[in-house]
Amino acid sequence: MLPVNLDMDVLRSFVVGIDLGSFAKAASRLGRSPSAISLQLRKLEDQVGHALVQKQGRGLVLTEAGETMLGYARRLLDLNDAALSALGSPALSGWIRIGLPQDFAETWLPDTLGRFSRLHPSVRIDVHVDRNAVLRSRLDTGELDLALLWDEDASDQRGVVIGTLPMAWIGPRGGVQRNPDLPLSVPLSLVLFGSPCIFRHAATTALDAAGIPWQISFSSPGLTGLWAAVSAGLGLTLRTPHGLPGSLKALDPQEAGLPMLPSLSLRLLKASPQTNVAVDRLASLISEVLIDVIDQLDLPTKRPRREAETSQA
Repeated sequence: MLPVNLDMDVLRSFVVGIDLGSFAKAASRLGRSPSAISLQLRKLEDQVGHALVQKQGRGLVLTEAGETMLGYARRLLDLNDAALSALGSPALSGWIRIGLPQDFAETWLPDTLGRFSRLHPSVRIDVHVDRNAVLRSRLDTGELDLALLWDEDASDQRGVVIGTLPMAWIGPRGGVQRNPDLPLSVPLSLVLFGSPCIFRHAATTALDAAGIPWQISFSSPGLTGLWAAVSAGLGLTLRTPHGLPGSLKALDPQEAGLPMLPSLSLRLLKASPQTNVAVDRLASLISEVLIDVIDQLDLPTKRPRREAETSQA
């Protein structure tokens, strides 16, 4: 009996649907109808002889067999894409120096860089994780080839805006938060980076405008320190809701008696306008991954021109 050959298109639909959290979103991304994606999923389940997803509430989650299949599917697709890349065009080589904010360094970044390295093993990637001001300076001086920056300077129209995330007051999950009935003479304790920092500036500016006194109770050069201090109840911080540890949550400003905050865009910039195929490929992959990350956060502000998709296949 001949072995069953898994269909790469079907595997890709399965992986994209899981990554996006919706097979309806996968249909839009892959240019297929939702019914076509559903048929592909049923075909894959028939081939492997197991149900791969099951309903949970209004969504779908992987079964135990689905979790196993997902790992194999990713590896098969990586090999497929690597083969086509190797045979379809000259192998990329060189060195890419990229800078990113700390907010993203421990979430989607490792998997994304691993995926790029498997496709282009001769390209060396040097990652610099730092604060916005440092990364912008290094980009301007040519120490970085590519940088993902919080869009603090509206006059700088280089690069492309990837998405928009709201700033949020961050406090301990289930812990003591600010009592909005406290007298204004009691300062609000804050846990923030040192200056210059766009989040620090946004926090103090918003509090000053609202007439709420504040004090810096803890300062740290890294996010890990901020998260630990907020979890310990030393004060509130201000970031975006992306990548929060389970011990923390974004606060409702009205319930906490705190001022509303603006949103902040993410911009991907290249140091040089000249074409560099390796840099352009990595920039394209980062853009694709980040757009999906932001879409899955289910935030009130989304990337421009992308309509919200809520239905499940």
